[in-house]
Amino acid sequence: MNRDFRSIPVINIEGLGSSDPGRRRAVASEIEVAARDVGFFYVTGHGVPESSRRQLEAAAQRFFGLPAPKKMEVYIGLSENHSGYVPEGEEVFSSGKIDRKEAFDVGLDYDGPPRGGMLGPNLWPDLEGFKADVGAYYAQVQALARILFRGFALALGQPEDFFEARLSAPPAQLRLIHYPFDPDAVDAEGIGAHTDYECFTILYSTAPGLEVLNGAGEWIDAPPLPGGFIINIGDMIETWSNGAFVATSHRVRKVSAERYSFPFFATCDYDTAVEPLPGFVTADRPARYPRIISGEHLFAQTAQTFGYLKKRIAAGAVILPEGAQALESFGQQARAKSAVR
Repeated sequence: MNRDFRSIPVINIEGLGSSDPGRRRAVASEIEVAARDVGFFYVTGHGVPESSRRQLEAAAQRFFGLPAPKKMEVYIGLSENHSGYVPEGEEVFSSGKIDRKEAFDVGLDYDGPPRGGMLGPNLWPDLEGFKADVGAYYAQVQALARILFRGFALALGQPEDFFEARLSAPPAQLRLIHYPFDPDAVDAEGIGAHTDYECFTILYSTAPGLEVLNGAGEWIDAPPLPGGFIINIGDMIETWSNGAFVATSHRVRKVSAERYSFPFFATCDYDTAVEPLPGFVTADRPARYPRIISGEHLFAQTAQTFGYLKKRIAAGAVILPEGAQALESFGQQARAKSAVR
């Protein structure tokens, strides 16, 4: 269980780009501590220009300002690779509560045939400048993810290039999320508590609202850091570390202010096998996680939360991968369930 932290650590990752191996290892050591103790950390020195984030925000405002019928022209249920518009109520976590939000999901603009429900060409709206601005940000944050993957490799006790061969065409997703102005909002959940399915998440948001669950079961605020990103551990890094690095549960409480959030879910290639690394498995700590396939896990978790995919499953058009994990199989919630049994 992660510790009873009260704040989120800040790490300057500029050293990961240094030619000095000592500087790179020093940053990786900070990542390791944060991953073990909190599962969340802020990063500065990341190199993504502020102008790119502002262009992304403006693009989101233009799209979400469109009339509902226009947005539904690119409804995610029309895609074969999980891209497009997500209306309010489409995505529901295990709590069953409908979150007050809408989103637009973007993946790798993959030019091969759609694969596994997560890879293929994006479904873009006919909106001037939207594809260019969102695509530019996707490329920049994807480059940042590759840098962080090298830091995580060292933090896991692996060679720096451990992930390189697993990043040829990853189904990494960027979400543009809009929380509308709600003058009647009360301090409650805006997004139900969950862990992220991938390796780690790179988040930029415009206003407070994100909360992180500490080891004492308390929700800790994780407001935006000016100029920084917030990073959190996902299910796959938790698996590789045999639970030493925790996929910390988090949620978004309801706030009255209009809010935009832009998580980038960094992951590995679809066929990547993920299982506890030997360095984290001992006689006293045997492997606690089954071997999973990266893309299959991502699709299975997604299919259990999105309405259009649930309908395809019910109709027999989609079948969950064999051995698919149920929701809340990782992080504190999963550990709490296990302790109760």
